[in-house]
Amino acid sequence: MQQNKIDTCPFQEAMDLMSGKWTMTIINTLMAGKMRFKVLERSIPGINTRMLVKELKQLEKTGVLTRTAYATVPPTVEYALSEKGISLTPVLAAVQDWALKNMQTKN
Repeated sequence: MQQNKIDTCPFQEAMDLMSGKWTMTIINTLMAGKMRFKVLERSIPGINTRMLVKELKQLEKTGVLTRTAYATVPPTVEYALSEKGISLTPVLAAVQDWALKNMQTKN
């Protein structure tokens, strides 16, 4: 049985959208503008190719980013934030501000 959208918690919907380990990092990186796949991959230390592909597919499916493929040899693919993704900018800024204010130095 499908749940009505009215019954769905908006907070849970947002958390489901941003639940991937690398989701917020990818969105934050793409805030700089559109990027080719390899440039994006090199911009995110610690992510592997398989995980990046998985996260990008999910973000494209949810409408947070756009994927543009060009008919070149080798194929060129660019990723950019959609309007929905750009609307997350203040959310990421608030999270970054919170982190900066509450980071504790490691002893």
